[in-house]
Amino acid sequence: MTKTFNFYCDESTHLENDGHRYMILSYVSTPYNQLRKHNQEIREIKRKHFIKGEMKWRSISKSSVVFYTEVVEYFFMTDLQFRAIIIDKTKLNHNGFNQTHDEFYDKMYFQLLNKKISHDAVYNIYIDEKDTHSYKKARSLKEYLERDYQNIRALQAIKSYESELMQLADVLMGAINYKLRGLSKVLSKNKIIDKIEKESGKPIIEPSTLYETKFNKFFIDLK
Repeated sequence: MTKTFNFYCDESTHLENDGHRYMILSYVSTPYNQLRKHNQEIREIKRKHFIKGEMKWRSISKSSVVFYTEVVEYFFMTDLQFRAIIIDKTKLNHNGFNQTHDEFYDKMYFQLLNKKISHDAVYNIYIDEKDTHSYKKARSLKEYLERDYQNIRALQAIKSYESELMQLADVLMGAINYKLRGLSKVLSKNKIIDKIEKESGKPIIEPSTLYETKFNKFFIDLK
């Protein structure tokens, strides 16, 4: 029986001229047969802590830090996986590579995903619907991936409120970006970063080895 995996992708400071140095693309993945369980468990943690609405890195505060700590603990105790690639936008050279930023975006998403896509499984990939252009991005990305893979069953944009795992990707990616930007004023966010570092066993912005699959971070070397 062919295995199926779902990827829930998010991005941060990915626009070419948004004033931020680093572009981050990330996902949280799960075997399809575990999807309902993970959604139910995270929703139960929300109910336990009287959390309504979406999990967001920007929403972490003194009153919610215990909730987010428990969510991080849940992530590390399950078969969920997280991967992020980080790109230093000061080194972009689109003219030199004869590409647009949108084309570069597709290439980077390929770098994010291709290490985890095998030809003996089927994949459903979801990206965050941020604006009316998200559907065009999803279609373009699917066409790009299908140059190498014919086992992408679905690739579409969805609202983040529809997916607990996409929200989780936002939280984990937000922690990385917060640290990369040298921010530290919000004590509750610092506590979540400390928790992630304790669970992963290394600094949150230290690159992962090839064999680290639970919480993987890869810094793209643009040449």
